[in-house]
Amino acid sequence: MFRSRPKDDYILETNWEELYVLTRHWVSNLEFYKDDLKFFRHLIDKYFIWINEKEHQVKAESIRNGVIKLTRQSNDLIKETLKHLGHIKDIMEDPFTHDSQRFREEHQGLEDKISEFIKSCRTQRRELFSITEHIVENDRLGEIIT
Repeated sequence: MFRSRPKDDYILETNWEELYVLTRHWVSNLEFYKDDLKFFRHLIDKYFIWINEKEHQVKAESIRNGVIKLTRQSNDLIKETLKHLGHIKDIMEDPFTHDSQRFREEHQGLEDKISEFIKSCRTQRRELFSITEHIVENDRLGEIIT
């Protein structure tokens, strides 16, 4: 699970500067996962067209659709996190611009969304690696790659 902060009341107790740094870290992580997904999409589109077995084709298409969905989700989360980052900056400049308690709860909700996204990316990566390994061992793709 994605947690860059201690549990308990950290979000409710920490200062705005620390939340800003934490949120910048989230943006960096999301951009990394977006690049990861771009590579996976390229891998699927370039090599999986050579798959012979129907079962492998179906699984590869399912993984491809999952990667597309996660890519959209990464774009949405990056936008949402950058917007959130702007709100933190506004609060740092003028603490009375937002309801602090509500904002911190939104921050925690955003962290939970990012955590779920990263968990989904890791699951997708494992599935992609698993099917790739199986295909290379049992399908003609191994001959093409080597």
